[in-house]
Formats: sequence, structure tokens, C-alpha cells
Amino acid sequence: MRVVVQKFGGTSVRDFESRDRVTEWVTTAVSEGLSPVVVVSAMGRKGDPYATDSLLGLMKGLPEATPREKDLLMMCGEIFSATVMAGHLRLHGLSPQVFLGGEAGIITDDRFGDAQILEVNPTALRTALLEGKVPVVAGFQGKTPAGQFTTLGRGGSDTTAVAIGAALAVEVVEIFTDVDGIKTADPRIVPDARTIAHLDYDEVFQLANLGARVLHPRAVEIARQFSVPIRIRSTFSANPGTLVVGGHRAMDPWAHRDPDHAVTGITQLEDLVQFLVRSPTGSPPDWPYRLFSALGDRGVSVDLVNLFPDHAYFCVPGQVAPATEETMRHLDLPYDYWTERAKVSIVGSAIQGLPGVVGRIMSALNQHQVEVLQSSDSHSTITLLLKRSQMETAVTALHHQFGLGTKEGLV
Repeated sequence: MRVVVQKFGGTSVRDFESRDRVTEWVTTAVSEGLSPVVVVSAMGRKGDPYATDSLLGLMKGLPEATPREKDLLMMCGEIFSATVMAGHLRLHGLSPQVFLGGEAGIITDDRFGDAQILEVNPTALRTALLEGKVPVVAGFQGKTPAGQFTTLGRGGSDTTAVAIGAALAVEVVEIFTDVDGIKTADPRIVPDARTIAHLDYDEVFQLANLGARVLHPRAVEIARQFSVPIRIRSTFSANPGTLVVGGHRAMDPWAHRDPDHAVTGITQLEDLVQFLVRSPTGSPPDWPYRLFSALGDRGVSVDLVNLFPDHAYFCVPGQVAPATEETMRHLDLPYDYWTERAKVSIVGSAIQGLPGVVGRIMSALNQHQVEVLQSSDSHSTITLLLKRSQMETAVTALHHQFGLGTKEGLV
């Protein structure tokens, strides 16, 4: 069999017309001699009746549910979606079979709300494919070895699709969404952002991890580990989208190594809180260890850490700022904080050790009076912390500075 996984996001299955378009993609795959496995997200987005956030809203005003109970509630959105989508496929002459995540062989640990996949046993899916059926898998979920239902965290349907793709050794995992691939920037901020035709796993991971929402970072990790090709494309367009592969199979869209051809894309992440923590007078030198260990124990992930002998700067997502403050009060560490922060990241595999890139970044920001509050860099990224009010200006200025709307290698 030539197997392909086709994953459809919430906007692709939100209404009758969209689900008929999904059916066309599945039917086309079958007509081309492929055996598709369909993975679906919950229908619609926040505010739609069966979206995950809407389901959680049913608990408003009630005592807080346990993590296990929340998972049982959240997984219903994907179950509704898979069942309804199977009806559309059946209406068009196909033979679907609905699978919950656990029934599809996805075995996880028991971290309810953010479970990690331990293994995928594709036996049931393979049997259905051999029988000529189209498996329709409820994404975002699995089950523990003891049979408890779990969910995989935000973006978990991407993870479901790629994990199944790895287990079945598919030709490609197609991620269908409402945009036609991975862009050089968020098109809501930069209207002339372009679709990148080919990308390497590492660059996609950085883009996803630093704010781009087209593909979940955990899905990219699995794809990289098992060399699973991913194509990201629009449900509503014939555009081929972005092909994500690894190593020599990826085509560098710039094919050069100079400051004019160093950057692949610009991404952003908002709703950050910046902290300045000071060492108390007479405090032992191990205060950073105590601070960051305590934050880790509270499940707080810190970012953009700048550490000095008597003080430290770092950032956290806004939702964990209260826990961060509580931790520092408990340790009796004086601190200040600032809300309304955002980080903007410049991503490109050719950045490392390349003179001139930082100069061009600072030139673009200086021309628009954008103040850089903190920064960090790695072999393929340069990340800047800014005031939230200057985020869009910075993204637009950097996109223009590196000519990302007009470079060759884009479609």
C-alpha cells in the first residue's frame, strides 16, 4: 500500500461545505492509488459550538474538574468531528471507519492535558486499510497502557497525524489548514508575506517553537526523528504549499550565504511578562539556582534569561506570571516586572557566524524607533524582546529589511 495521512484542522471541518471540500481531497487521494488515513481536529475555532474552548466553557460556574475529567470533556470535540466527517465520506461512496486515538494505537503517559506519546501500534489502522476502508482518526488524544483517555496538548492533532505517519511509514503527511503553507511572516501583520516552497525540519521547528502556529513543534520533532515528509497546504486551494523534509532533501530557498540571503522567516510571540530579579543583600551566590529550580518545580518555563552576579532578567508566558511572583515572594527575592511584552524572532539556517546580519536587524529597528529590551541567539535564530506595542512594526520592518516578500525560492 501507498499510505498517506491527511490531517484537517478545525476550520477545514467547521461546516458542511468545508467538509465536502475535505471529502474531495480524500477522494482524490484514493483515485491516485493512495490509501488515506484521515485525522481531524475539533470543528471550528474558539466560539464555535464544538471547539475545544467551547466545550471547556460548559464547566463555567462549576467546581473545577480534575485533569482527567477535563481530558474526557476536551476529547469529545474530535470525536464529534471524526463521526460527522465519516458521514460525509460515506455520502460520497467511501467506506470510513472511525477511530479514537487510543483505538488507532496511540499509547501515552498519564500527563493529562499534555500527554506524551510512548508508542504507536498501527495494527488496527493497517487492518482497516487492507480491508479498503478509510480510517478517520480523532486527533489530539490517546490512552495510557492502563486504558485511561488522555489529550496531547494544544496542537495535538498535528502530533497525532505525524506519529501515525511514522508508524505506518507513509509517503507523506499532509497538514491541511486555512493558509497555503508556511509564510515568511504572519500575513495578518505583513500582507506581502510569501509561502516558502521547501524547508528543513530544523528551520520549521524554530519557526513553530517561536510563535508560528501552522505546525506544532512536537509534530516536527517526531517527523525529524523518523524522516517523515510533511506537506502543509490549504484545504481551499490547489497551491502545493510547503514541503518539509530533512538534510539534503530540503531545498534551501536562498541557496547563498550572505546577509541578503540569510533569513528564512520572521515570527512573533506575544503575551509575555518580563521580570527583573535582584539578589538580596548578603544572599549566598546560589540564589539563581534556587530561583530557577523553584520555578521549574512549579512548572514554569522561563525564556530569554540574562544572568548577572546580582540580578537576572527573564520572561514567562502571561498565564504563569502569578505563579512566578508567588515563587519569588516565597524565596524572598526582590523583583520588578513588566507586562505587555512580545518577542520577535529572526530564523534562518545561514545566520550562525555570518557577519552583517545583526547590523541589518538593528538598522531596521532603529529606523522605526523600536527599542530592544533583551535578546538571545542560537545557531539559527536571533530573538528580541520588545514592547508589545512595537511588535507589528518590528515584524514588518525586518521582513522588508531582508526582502522576504520578493526572494527566489518562494511561491
